[in-house]
Amino acid sequence: MTYKVVRYLNNPNLEKPAADVAEHEFDTPELHQLVADMFETMYASRGLGLAAPQIDVHKRLTVIDTSGGEADVEPNKVILINPEIIHKEGKQTGEEGCLSIPGFREDVKRHKRVKVRARNAKGEVIEVEGEDLMARAMQHEIDHLNGILFLQHLSPLKREVIKRKIKKLIQAGEWH
Repeated sequence: MTYKVVRYLNNPNLEKPAADVAEHEFDTPELHQLVADMFETMYASRGLGLAAPQIDVHKRLTVIDTSGGEADVEPNKVILINPEIIHKEGKQTGEEGCLSIPGFREDVKRHKRVKVRARNAKGEVIEVEGEDLMARAMQHEIDHLNGILFLQHLSPLKREVIKRKIKKLIQAGEWH
């Protein structure tokens, strides 16, 4: 099932930290279905990552595939549940966008390499390392789980300009 991705300014929950996935939720048909649906939604939206709060599910769960679901690229699927960044190093700056803020892209500074400890859908503790694009995607999605949007990494002026543009789109009925 494909979910509707919620939009920034239309849903205040995007800016609130998500709740941990509870112990009894691991390795259930419901959780496995949610993960599958999130990948389907992410691919349909042409994204590289999707956090559960972006589909109005307020759990610390994110899916990432830096291949973007392209047929000619090897899938690079990552599922992170209740993730925490345990190591970060280096710096990189690159363009980011967000499925909840479509049409807006800006350069964001991130760490070049990260290591994340999380759990998989079965509840097993995993550690995932990412570099470059994967590191960027993991940091972006974990930010979502903490109620942080990529806009918060921009200067206050850039952030305000984007907010004003979105408010105009909302008034024109073009942001839903």
